[in-house]
Amino acid sequence: MKEHDVADLRNVAFVGHGGSGKTSLCEAFLYNGKATTRLGKVEDGTSIFDHSPEEIQRKITIALSVGHFEWKDCLFNVIDTPGYADFVGDVKASLAVVDSAILTMRAAGGVEVGTVRMWDFIEANSLPAFLCVTMMDKEHADFWACVQGASDAFSKRVLPVILPIGAGESFSGVVDVVSMKAFTYSDHGKFTEQKELPDEVRQRAEEAREKLIDGVAEGDDALLEKYLENGTLEAGEIVEGLQKSFAKGDVIPAVAVSGHRGTGVQHLLDLLSTVLPSPSDRGPVEGVSPGSDNKIELKPQASEPFCGLVFKTVSEPHVGELSLVRVFSGKLQSGSDAYNSTKGKAEKIGQLFRLQGKDRKEVASLGPGEFGAAVKLRDTSTGDTLCSQAKRIKLVPIEFPAPVLSEALKPKAKGDEEKIANGLSRLKEEDPTFTVVADPELRQTLLNGMGELHLEVIIGKLKDRFGVEVDIVKPKVPYRETIRGKAEVQGRYKKQTGGRGQYGDVWIKMEPRKRGEGFEFENLIVGGAIPSKYIPAVQKGVEESSREGVLAGYPMVDFKISLFDGSFHTVDSSDLAFKIAGSMAFKKAALQAKPILLEPIMEVEVTVPDECMGDVMGDLSSKRGKILGMDSRGTMQQVRAFVPQAELYKYSTNLRSLTQGRGSHTAKFASYEEVPRELTEKVVADSKQKEE
Repeated sequence: MKEHDVADLRNVAFVGHGGSGKTSLCEAFLYNGKATTRLGKVEDGTSIFDHSPEEIQRKITIALSVGHFEWKDCLFNVIDTPGYADFVGDVKASLAVVDSAILTMRAAGGVEVGTVRMWDFIEANSLPAFLCVTMMDKEHADFWACVQGASDAFSKRVLPVILPIGAGESFSGVVDVVSMKAFTYSDHGKFTEQKELPDEVRQRAEEAREKLIDGVAEGDDALLEKYLENGTLEAGEIVEGLQKSFAKGDVIPAVAVSGHRGTGVQHLLDLLSTVLPSPSDRGPVEGVSPGSDNKIELKPQASEPFCGLVFKTVSEPHVGELSLVRVFSGKLQSGSDAYNSTKGKAEKIGQLFRLQGKDRKEVASLGPGEFGAAVKLRDTSTGDTLCSQAKRIKLVPIEFPAPVLSEALKPKAKGDEEKIANGLSRLKEEDPTFTVVADPELRQTLLNGMGELHLEVIIGKLKDRFGVEVDIVKPKVPYRETIRGKAEVQGRYKKQTGGRGQYGDVWIKMEPRKRGEGFEFENLIVGGAIPSKYIPAVQKGVEESSREGVLAGYPMVDFKISLFDGSFHTVDSSDLAFKIAGSMAFKKAALQAKPILLEPIMEVEVTVPDECMGDVMGDLSSKRGKILGMDSRGTMQQVRAFVPQAELYKYSTNLRSLTQGRGSHTAKFASYEEVPRELTEKVVADSKQKEE
């Protein structure tokens, strides 16, 4: 493969709802660009991009995959991303390192929940995007309904530029709106030019061209002047205007295509090679000097100091870990020294590879704007910045989403705990979107991820790669206890067993504090009723006892203890005696001060189609949810609510069932609130039963 100037690079990520044809379109691009000799297919397990055992078995994309091909003197670096919400971390990683995006939409599906989510990510990264209406050869395909849906849902003007001829089985070709020519494709993706537009698309094409000229002229004063003077624009002027408007993110060009058949692919590639911005067009990338807020600009030039972002870590059998990196400036060379500015560690760069799915080709260096993989970096992980030792810079880290589902893990075989911990630690390097928490309070190891499928895949990898099996059990809810009333009590500990005894005597006052204010201990002893050396022991006794509460064994929070009186014995008093006295006093006071149970409340944001709103709202209400508000996003609605954590177990599965797979949600901790009395009784009873 010849060397390419930075201006000839086209770095693009394919994103979209699950099953919207991203991988098939990527495969068609590589096949047409002669990077492969056979059109890979997801359904028969021959895809270059979906190559892991989990992906072949499930026939879905689970992890991002990188490929490249040449077209019209341009080098395309493409990233195929997962469409399922469970694997959205790789989408965010991909969009952080490309210069544009292709948003795929099923011709028979229109705007789906994943479409809206991906558009939000595209906007958050300030990327220009193409809308590819895929699977035009499938039943019920409707290009124009998709365009209208996108226009309603997105904040930018959607401009059709490649229109379909026919739909479903009769999808036979495309119309190029710029040249106003029609092209018929054979089953193998080859086309023949037609001079005349078919009658059935002529009116649509003329309307689309008028809209296209309007759209591109608005973003350029010179073009607008020509348009007002002449009433139209030449083809070259339209393309020039589209380039500028697209680069600024003002418009979303829409195209009709079938990756599976190849229909429209070559015309789409022609358009992309012309319109997509190069790294040079996108301009400098901004970072900061490590340890400060001093901003530094990085130009995509080989003469600049090296800087790149690691956006994915992959574990390869017989090779080790591969760190996938996008070079933003300078050159990354095999055998060179680099600096990890995120970790503050030096790295030695060994072998470098250019990737084509799972296949690798060794290269001596990677230039600005290029993608590749470095082998066995010692201290580098996903999201880290690599740069030159001479000019240290830190790029904006990738912002990964918080997990939405928790399960507790239980080893199937005794003694496997260490193997499980090591396996999860290795998998965590590849996938930052799951967390593992050993909760000493609940005595459970919690695996937190983006959904049931996500956790299934992790547990499957544990078994296949590390030979350990685990069972999944329902996680316990981290309840808390507190008080509503006040109490004054004595805690007196006296023990005489011949010889030296034990004696500690305290009087405490217990009262509630505001939610979230925590525990406060106040020493009001005057006149030496208790020597000052024993006061810390009293506080320690209270704190230790409060970790198990008095109702159901959960930690007690948000209360104040005032130690105001007591007595001691010159011989028998000790730290231990006063610690026990403090513990006794706490338990007695807590029982008298109207103890109550608190539960964690989560702030939940649910995205659902309009027609599912009633079912979802009813379901949230049945889960004791409090609706905070709603926002409309085209055909989708976003509902915000407070919902008790106890009601959210496997909610992602429940939501997908209610919305035919089109709903998604995020959840984050909001506060603790009092548990209703009837539920408190149930929790307390369950706790006592487990103790017995």
